[in-house]
Amino acid sequence: MQFEVWAPQAERVTLHCEGTARALARDPGRRGWWTGEAEAGDGARYGFALDDGPVLPDPRSRRQPDGPDGPSAVVDHGRYAWRAPWPGRGLPGAVLYELHVGTYTREGTLDAAAARLDHLVELGVTHVELMPVCPFPGRHGWGYEGVSLWAVHEPYGGPEALKRFVDRAHELGLGVVLDVVHNHLGPSGNHLPRFGPYFTDTHTTPWGSAVNLDAPGSDEVRAFLVGSSLAWLRDYRIDGLRLDAVHALYDTRACHYLEELSAAVDQLAQELGRPLFLIAESDMNNPRFITPRAEHGLGLHAQWNDDFHHALHAALTGESQGYYADFADDPLAALAKTLSGGYFHDGTYSSFRGRHHGRPLDRARVAGHRLLGYSQTHDQVGNRVQGDRLAARLSPGLLACAATLTLTAPFTPMLFMGEEWAAGTPWQFFTDHTDPELAEAVRRGRRREFAAHGWAEEDVPDPQDPATRERSCLDWSEPEREPHARVLDWYRQLIALRHAQPDLTDPDLADTKVAYDGEVRWLAFRRGDVRVAVNLGKETAAIPLGTGRVEVLAAWDPVEAPGPDGLLQLPGESCVVLTQP
Repeated sequence: MQFEVWAPQAERVTLHCEGTARALARDPGRRGWWTGEAEAGDGARYGFALDDGPVLPDPRSRRQPDGPDGPSAVVDHGRYAWRAPWPGRGLPGAVLYELHVGTYTREGTLDAAAARLDHLVELGVTHVELMPVCPFPGRHGWGYEGVSLWAVHEPYGGPEALKRFVDRAHELGLGVVLDVVHNHLGPSGNHLPRFGPYFTDTHTTPWGSAVNLDAPGSDEVRAFLVGSSLAWLRDYRIDGLRLDAVHALYDTRACHYLEELSAAVDQLAQELGRPLFLIAESDMNNPRFITPRAEHGLGLHAQWNDDFHHALHAALTGESQGYYADFADDPLAALAKTLSGGYFHDGTYSSFRGRHHGRPLDRARVAGHRLLGYSQTHDQVGNRVQGDRLAARLSPGLLACAATLTLTAPFTPMLFMGEEWAAGTPWQFFTDHTDPELAEAVRRGRRREFAAHGWAEEDVPDPQDPATRERSCLDWSEPEREPHARVLDWYRQLIALRHAQPDLTDPDLADTKVAYDGEVRWLAFRRGDVRVAVNLGKETAAIPLGTGRVEVLAAWDPVEAPGPDGLLQLPGESCVVLTQP
């Protein structure tokens, strides 16, 4: 088979494959590339030595059976016999479910996660969003320190297990989204700098040198990242990618890397004949990310909307620290603004940043499904010192209100695993670094970070302690018990309503009309003929809905339709969905 590697600074490149070594030749048609042939089938171990240095794994390795520092292995994607024909499933009308393979089950494997996909079908979600699956040192971690961007973490099951997972999801009608990290690589097991200028000091990031998207050599680095993205979509039949922290993709070139990536993904979708999409994680509130390329945007298909989360969290919990400060003065007003306008910060002053932030969305041109709305995510739970979920401090009624606002809002809703039954397990920050010095540095850094906010050192979970990961695994006995079972039933009702009521998937952001009372703590909004009302206060609230025929579609607590006075009497910490033609 043909082997090739980009190593522009090397004088000699040697392929080591299955105990034999042979020199590679420069490719006359591609600057910096080396090529050669060797007999090798699926599973064959190999690596490259540069200028008689140590044997290193292939930057484009499809499998790292012994971890990021071991040899690469050949993967013949043609050997897998796909069971499920799959036409694809696009983003409009979707309900996403964010899942971490290592804690979704105690086994922490893709096969174990696949065995639990029936639960998601019964819940009614349409897509599973997997947190990163690229290899990283050790067995357990969040996945954001991956170092082999074309491969699958071996403790999760490797490439074949990911294919089995996707195949099973598709058999059940579920799309699959994969979280990928292009803005940095992990601090351990990253051999890319030995091969070429994959990183640059032209820009800096919180993780060190930036990925080289605009300095000399960046053509090949961009091709490396684009190629990795297309491989997930093509070779594993993934339906969409979530792009981590795109604000850290520093690029001064005329054609931004994200524009190049979105064009390549759209082209692949056309070739494959099925929808593919890209979702950005960004708190920049910049509509350019989700503006079509033909309109001088970057052409991404959707983005996470942290403003909705922050407003909702502040309204539910009363928290005002950090970035919640901007939303805490009048959280229901902030929530109302995001429900009808998408962004809260649309050029307004941010006290947290000490400057103005964002710009307005054009509601007439931006479809609501291009923004993802959520009450919890891995970031918003896991980056709290104890990894505590909303269920740790809110009543079931307020959790029901959070679900109602998330699942009936004009955005694409996303759930974080376990929230649908008010999971009692935390989701904490955990690592499994094999380098003792790095492990201790992470441990100390975590303690320093939270000590600055007044937390005692003993209250900060040790990321390296296996018990931290164990505490974070879902308890699958909970959904059968109260109050978890009631919360789960409510989520199922709401998702079923979202699928059944066309008004709830109407992409018109401007059609959402919101009213609220910040003192009594109720909020109501209308989308077409559907009315949604939540009461975050403890006492019954009289909410004016107007006169006319009203039908209750779903209610957390028993509630009557408004009488002749048009007032809905909604119990405290409760919610209702109605239709009012």
